[in-house]
Amino acid sequence: MSALELVERKKRGGSLSRSEISSLVDGFTRGHIPDYQMAAFLMAVWFRGLDAGETLALTESMMRSGRVLDLARIPGPKIDKHSTGGVGDKVSLPLIGIAMACGVRVPMLSGRALGHTGGTLDKLESIPGYVTAFDAERYERLLRHPGGTIVGQSDDLVPADRDLYALRDVTATVDCVPLIVASILSKKFAAGVDGVVLDVKVGSGAFMRDMEQARELARALVAVGAAFGRPVSVLFTRMDEPLGEAVGNAVEVVEAVEFLRGGGPEDLREVTFVLVAEMLRMGGLAASAEEGVSKARAACGDGSALACFRALVEGHGGRLDWDAPGCGLDVAPVAASLTAPRRASLAAVDGRQLGLAVVDLGGGRKRKQDLIDARVGLRWRARIGDVLEAGAPVADILAPPGMAVDAVRRRVEAALTWSDAAPPGAARVLGRYPDAG
Repeated sequence: MSALELVERKKRGGSLSRSEISSLVDGFTRGHIPDYQMAAFLMAVWFRGLDAGETLALTESMMRSGRVLDLARIPGPKIDKHSTGGVGDKVSLPLIGIAMACGVRVPMLSGRALGHTGGTLDKLESIPGYVTAFDAERYERLLRHPGGTIVGQSDDLVPADRDLYALRDVTATVDCVPLIVASILSKKFAAGVDGVVLDVKVGSGAFMRDMEQARELARALVAVGAAFGRPVSVLFTRMDEPLGEAVGNAVEVVEAVEFLRGGGPEDLREVTFVLVAEMLRMGGLAASAEEGVSKARAACGDGSALACFRALVEGHGGRLDWDAPGCGLDVAPVAASLTAPRRASLAAVDGRQLGLAVVDLGGGRKRKQDLIDARVGLRWRARIGDVLEAGAPVADILAPPGMAVDAVRRRVEAALTWSDAAPPGAARVLGRYPDAG
């Protein structure tokens, strides 16, 4: 059947067979189905959804759109972590160094900025010389030593996801459970992982706005993982306000390195350690979450995690001045600062608007072809629940001299809710699936 007929059937709530989904994915990847027809299919899926069989078929078709790697000859557990996306979420950068130092092989196939959320590859490409393109020889060599790699899709490695990912970003079809499941797991399984730990973000700065949506996504992820015979573990973490202080690309790399030196914001440390612990537990390297967290903290404390991350960056051609302030990266200066309007508590934050503020600065994409300015971003200086005096710092806008930032400032200001009464504190780690209530 033609692509148009399949789009029409899905638009009206019908089901597609495994072979029909495969033909759609293959036709789009080969350029036989144009962007506008696939965009219509994505929107039909957003409205009508996919059943379990269709989701599995989409995941498998995307995975098999290119080569599928076999890492059985590399010793040790091959465990990856993936986040559903948030604001200031640079967890993958310190996490991979820590996990490698603890004995996990981490074949991380990552993506770019999507909607209001940042992308790991964009962050890494703010490092001069860092090559994110997949290269089979380098991939296997870095997995053997130092034990991890972060790369993107290539022409022959999950090309379907690369193309669909970019199209979803500009068609408002990002926040769709079956599309999220297929995108994440097709990449991970093609990369040769033994198992995956998922960080499902929940809140105003996430694609999953509440726990009901998050649990729906978790169920689908775990079910598809089981169908492929690979363990998938899901942890829920809160994403209303930025994670850590840095939001952007270069500025997040700087914060990740500070973390690996033993510093960094406490909320970032908490989330990262819990996720590493789950990777260690899944890989048989820790008997409990508590033991995993202890090993993760030790790897930061003795410098081995930073050494592993440095070896990974340099293995990809990246050049950082590891001893210089800010690692020598080009980070834009403070163009404007926001302060508390009166003595009040920061009661709520619309995290999505903060992410869009960075996109407005050029730190994300509004169109597929847009280039990212790695220098720009935000520094987040307050936390929900903080009681601030009038004039106390809340956020800095980082932009090059001469850039107009008034509209960005208004967007950030509108994202903040103030109260005379302090709200109760909210945990960053909300639980794990299926144990979360």
